[in-house]
Amino acid sequence: MGGDADLTGVAGRSSLYLAASELHIRDVFLARLAAEGFEGDITPQVSARLVGATDNSIYQRLPLAVIYPRTTEDLNRAVRAAEDGSLTLAMRGGGTGTNGQSLTAGIVVDVARYLDRILDFDPDTGHVTVEPGVVLARLNAFLKPHGYFFPPTVSTATRATIGGMIATDASGKGSRIYGRTSDYIETMDVVLSDGSNLHVEKLASDALEHKKTGSDLSARVYREVYRVVTEQADEIRRVFPDMNRGLTGYNLENVLLENGQFSLARLLAGSEGTLALTKRVVLRVRKLPKYRQLLVVRYASFDSTLRDVQTILPANPSAVEVLDDRVLEKASQDIVWQSLESVLGARSEQPVRGMSFVEFVGDDEGHLHQQMQEAVTLLESSPYEVIDYKPVSDQAIINQLWTLREKSVGLLGRPDGRKQGVAFVEDTAVPPEALADYVSEFRGILDGYGLSYGMFGHADVGCLHVRPFLDMLSEHDRALIRPISDAVANLTRRHGGLLWGEHGRGYRGEFSPLFFGETLFAELCRIKEVFDPRDIFNRGKLAPVGVKYPVDRIDGIPFKGQFDEQISSDLRDDFSLSVSCNGNGACYNREPDMAMCPSYKATKDRLQSPKGRATLLRSWARLNSLPDTASDKSALPELTAELKASLDTCLSCKACATQCPIRVDIPSMRSKFLDLYFLKHRRPVRDYLVYWLEPLLKVGRQMPTLANILMQNPISTMFLKKLGLVDLPKISPARLPKITQVSTEWLEQAGNNDRSVVLIQDSFTGSFDGGVIESAYTLLKSLGMDPRVTSVWDNGKARHVRGFRKGFSATARKTLKQLKNIARHGVPVISLDAATGLMFEQEYRDVAGSEAIPTVLSLEAFLKRQITKGIIPSNAVKPDTAALTIISHCTEQAVRPGSAEDWTVILRHLGVQADAGKAGCCGMAGLFGHEKEHADLSASIFAQNWASKAEGNILATGFSCRCQTKRLAGRRPAHPVEILVSHLQLKIEKAVSTQ
Repeated sequence: MGGDADLTGVAGRSSLYLAASELHIRDVFLARLAAEGFEGDITPQVSARLVGATDNSIYQRLPLAVIYPRTTEDLNRAVRAAEDGSLTLAMRGGGTGTNGQSLTAGIVVDVARYLDRILDFDPDTGHVTVEPGVVLARLNAFLKPHGYFFPPTVSTATRATIGGMIATDASGKGSRIYGRTSDYIETMDVVLSDGSNLHVEKLASDALEHKKTGSDLSARVYREVYRVVTEQADEIRRVFPDMNRGLTGYNLENVLLENGQFSLARLLAGSEGTLALTKRVVLRVRKLPKYRQLLVVRYASFDSTLRDVQTILPANPSAVEVLDDRVLEKASQDIVWQSLESVLGARSEQPVRGMSFVEFVGDDEGHLHQQMQEAVTLLESSPYEVIDYKPVSDQAIINQLWTLREKSVGLLGRPDGRKQGVAFVEDTAVPPEALADYVSEFRGILDGYGLSYGMFGHADVGCLHVRPFLDMLSEHDRALIRPISDAVANLTRRHGGLLWGEHGRGYRGEFSPLFFGETLFAELCRIKEVFDPRDIFNRGKLAPVGVKYPVDRIDGIPFKGQFDEQISSDLRDDFSLSVSCNGNGACYNREPDMAMCPSYKATKDRLQSPKGRATLLRSWARLNSLPDTASDKSALPELTAELKASLDTCLSCKACATQCPIRVDIPSMRSKFLDLYFLKHRRPVRDYLVYWLEPLLKVGRQMPTLANILMQNPISTMFLKKLGLVDLPKISPARLPKITQVSTEWLEQAGNNDRSVVLIQDSFTGSFDGGVIESAYTLLKSLGMDPRVTSVWDNGKARHVRGFRKGFSATARKTLKQLKNIARHGVPVISLDAATGLMFEQEYRDVAGSEAIPTVLSLEAFLKRQITKGIIPSNAVKPDTAALTIISHCTEQAVRPGSAEDWTVILRHLGVQADAGKAGCCGMAGLFGHEKEHADLSASIFAQNWASKAEGNILATGFSCRCQTKRLAGRRPAHPVEILVSHLQLKIEKAVSTQ
């Protein structure tokens, strides 16, 4: 069982449609699960199965169902329901495996939705008790106020779960001094294959003897593992490499500890869920280091970057991370790079072909300074091609640099034509002193196939991440997986290293005998058979039980590209970003201050994430492309309905268009899907009201009092509620005299006046929050500008969101024409509202095609520019005034991450104490928060991301944010321009009357 298409040459299910025998197996399991009293969610729907069929690897394997245990006892229930061995269970955490670690043809047991509780923390012992679905970044956020952290630092920390880290024995940055996940496990509670519980802890010899006594499964496990590690001690010493990166899955080397204790946890860590299911774990955590310094070193070649690691290591850094020129090229296109240009982007006479981040941490600032100086001295005498280096002590910049490094894995997945970096020889490791020579030969293998590639990794411990660029929709490129994997495996072995240095084996289990040797591999199979005699745990991975279910081969599982290849060219063009989604899972983050993805964070439902939606879109496009005779075509109606439901909860905040490393723009594809969907389905009446919203608002602005009476009375409220609209805001347009508006006469002379500026009135702010426009005009006038405002321009945002593509294009063309008529005079044009102002950089580009769109500045960008030019004089900040916190609109945060900081510069310059803040989506997003069926979700998103912020003294740049906060928190935060008008004691009436 496995796969979801009619594919030949691979082991797996032939289609989305389940055969009668498979349906029977699933139905029996689900019935047993219900009889056991399973309390969690069960999702056998095609959409849930498709989303559970992929990870961050090249594979796609369709499970029978996905289940979400609500309690740890649900894990026992699932195992008992599967005890007969008719199907397999695969535990899933963050779903970011690079080699299909949690993919299965059986049942996916997803612990990230509910089993994500931090159960206990004892700061005296430094022990924390967690469930397997706890996300690493959330754990560290919990520990930080106590001065602790969990040291293994993986690049996917915002979505990687502790259970998944245990499964692969994850390490990451800093492992040279901090080690691996298994180094921090104190105790574990697991479920064995008979459904019984086992408490795992370090055992002295007498306690071990007691555990070995008896006939139950746990006793047999202890006896067998002890036998192997004692009888094969010499072979284990001979085979296991003396490296920071150990031979995981199964780690026989460290079961017997140096102090003589026996640690079964060392074996379970790295076993990828093939031996037992983790229920809870007690981890040892460490004190946060007090100080941190970073050295950024640039090189003229990547070979020099690698070789110079040995030069730097005597300074004893905590980590040395390297990036090659391909990663740097991709990183320079990322939104984070903009704020780091002063550190990373300085020009040099030589091209930068490699870069190192050298980090030092500790509690003694003086000693840290000495280490940095020693590293600098070593670099200055380096025989390699060092271009320059820059020490960094600003903690915010250091955090941003590591964020950029963490994005590397995703950035290399960004498409380059039809090719993108893919993971399959992803995490090799060799002794650090052999790394440069090893990489030279590795590059020779890839160069021999004419491939481009990106390389980055933990050079201080010899671990390298490599992403060759392949077109996985091409049979030719897919065929390269086998020879490259074989060549790299042999190369790694020859250099005394490992094919899997960090991310586990997954579907690379066939290479186990090469690295363990036949003797130890046979012992691994015996251990697996004792733990799991019916092979119910993650079947086909690591070690087989008998011959019925052999270990899967790297080219024996369906590749995702084989399905995508079947998508017709027109649909592939329209939904290409869904095909490009590589499953890096950045959208699965739970960070409350990150904009992406509000619907996923509020629901923990992977179907309501950008990755989930992308998976459904590409699968829907494929089914639409198949001939009517194809068996999978029968699943199209069900999938279409489930895709539509998934897209209905998308807030169209556009965060995924920039914060996703692949830039998987779900709102744009949603608009295209809805356009096609409603060719065959009837639209709700509300959609047509939304279509005509902006023309209707024009009428309302002419008679706002009457319009509000008509729209806000009990009868109209009840009527609108029946249409699905609730709690609509009152119309409140700007009331500026005609002389303040743009005129032809003014434009003709404005180009010669460097104080001239045009302020766009967007239809949202101009209709519902006109006071902000009045304040902006007043502020600009008082600062010596010669401002004018446009009439209220329609933007078509609502039409775009609803999939009215033709209607949106008509609005966009009209708006672009209005913009060009102004911009041709050389006058700066600025926008107040981020959500609509950014449309000139995003949605309108699809309409404009190759035609250039004049620049529309944000108000803060314009004001900051004027300050930099010396045009706007400064005011002293009043002492002892409370600082205001500026929170940008979530779309603005994603596209213009420096927006809030720009506002702080402006406010402080003009005498207002302010700081930049962050928050996720407020939950409003245009009409989303006013739609009856989404009201609860909207409120949940606000409670999660904004409610605590709203209790403080905040300013909000987004109209939606101000509206939502007033609606749900009872008070409206001001826009920064309103505060400035108040602070400068300006009177709007007076400013207007001086025209």
